[in-house]
Amino acid sequence: MSPLVGVIMGSKSDAETLQPALDILNQLGIEHEVNIISAHRNPEKARQYASSARERGIEVIIAAAGMAAHLPGVLASWTTLPVIGVPLAGSELKGADALYSIVQMPGGIPVACMAIGSAGVKNAAYFAAEILGLKHDKIREAYERYRRELQA
Repeated sequence: MSPLVGVIMGSKSDAETLQPALDILNQLGIEHEVNIISAHRNPEKARQYASSARERGIEVIIAAAGMAAHLPGVLASWTTLPVIGVPLAGSELKGADALYSIVQMPGGIPVACMAIGSAGVKNAAYFAAEILGLKHDKIREAYERYRRELQA
């Protein structure tokens, strides 16, 4: 089965921070792929990834980056798939710079923006599950099971 979610991080150093999202996607049975793409150091790779994502079966993109976090916006500029941005605390500004970069997208190129750091990483995976659950019953059922367990 081809991956439904593309998880993109701006740097290899973000891998540990993003692990909880990958764990959640695995727990919910959501196929995904992981790539390291810098919007600043390799903009052509970002363009190629986003432009080809739909034809490769990707339905949602989670993009996480710190500092001047343009990665989610750059990816969103090259695709009409839902992009979920996660600001990471990678600078002296503790992620506020990343938050502003992601949340202040121009009208017409939306990016869903999660919280800075750990909570945002987890919520990005859960939000991807909600989006995919609109079309994929198994994912919706797994996510609903998880939500019921929260109440218990």
